[in-house]
Amino acid sequence: MNLLLLEPADFIAADRVLLRGRRLKHMREVHRVEAGECLRVGLLGAQMGSGRVLRLDEQEAELAVAFDQPPPAKLPITLLLALPRPKMLRRVLQTVAAMGVPRLVLLNSVRVEKSFWQTPFLEPAAIREQLILGLEQARDTVLPTVTLEKRFKPFVEDRLPALAAGTRGLVGHPGDYPPCPRALSEPATLAIGPEGGWIPYEVEKLGEAGLQPVQLGERILRVETAVSALLARLY
Repeated sequence: MNLLLLEPADFIAADRVLLRGRRLKHMREVHRVEAGECLRVGLLGAQMGSGRVLRLDEQEAELAVAFDQPPPAKLPITLLLALPRPKMLRRVLQTVAAMGVPRLVLLNSVRVEKSFWQTPFLEPAAIREQLILGLEQARDTVLPTVTLEKRFKPFVEDRLPALAAGTRGLVGHPGDYPPCPRALSEPATLAIGPEGGWIPYEVEKLGEAGLQPVQLGERILRVETAVSALLARLY
């Protein structure tokens, strides 16, 4: 946790917060802070600043906080991601939040097992928990928006063209395609497939919506690795 992320419910006064649970445990066991020390803090959806520990015991911590810094800028990208395996989903959500993706669409694909859509990790509270961990890691305060699209064709035909309008549309897919571009100076819409990649029909439909296939070379990457590699290469 590189940022102590605060929420409105934590405030007991305009410049005072009271913390318990996971964040208190992290302060005590990882940061090992004592009264009088300062930590970097951020208000969810707002600015960052510093917090001075006024009181700390086994039950709670009280901090005096002040905010004077904006969060880091988000990447100018919309990420479409074929729903990964549940255990991988948690790591991907943290990565997406940490790398500054503002909008994530979890999308169906032929190679996405139907059982994946039943995982409790897709509950809003579970998604939010992983995004919070990513924000704390990267020192950010603004949650990405996450939407679920269980029907590939209606989304790609009816909503994706408008979503991708005015952006560089890309499909990360292994094969005889141009290399993924580097250091873009324009917004992008990027689609990353499941393990094994998109099927040809899906690549075709994404292309019709304005997204062109690109590749990273001969190696087949895990979804979580492909997400990091493609985002880092693009921006």
